[in-house]
Amino acid sequence: MAFENAKKHLEQFGLSDRVREFSQSSATVELAAQALGCEPARIAKSLTFMVGGEPVMVVTAGDMKVDNAKYKAEFGTKAKMLTPAEVDELIGHSVGGVCPFGIKDGVRVFLDNSLKRFDRVFPACGSGNTAVELTVDELEKCSGCEKWVDVCKNISA
Repeated sequence: MAFENAKKHLEQFGLSDRVREFSQSSATVELAAQALGCEPARIAKSLTFMVGGEPVMVVTAGDMKVDNAKYKAEFGTKAKMLTPAEVDELIGHSVGGVCPFGIKDGVRVFLDNSLKRFDRVFPACGSGNTAVELTVDELEKCSGCEKWVDVCKNISA
């Protein structure tokens, strides 16, 4: 059902024809990059947290890790990721297919600045064997993001 919800959401933006289904798993950044034949950094991973009793999703580049100090400065609390059961219940997708498309009402979505270094990225699409190719502008538009944030560690040169 989550895949159908995500694809239906993308239909509103004329983007559902870009959804790809794989015969193998794409449930991790590494597996998705292998399935797509792209660098792991281009996988737009959706991380879910609890902030003030509400679920929050932060979409980052696949090679990034959350910087706890930056996260606390942005959200006013320590980064506490949702459990897999909470992700299912509160977000509407299962771990491995989490994306900002077709999610439950009330989930606040933020995009991390780490995505801006790419023209195109590949978020999941509601299941552990799907992805969709989007420009960063398209991701911003169809994700319903509240704003861009800077909550990841800087990439080492």
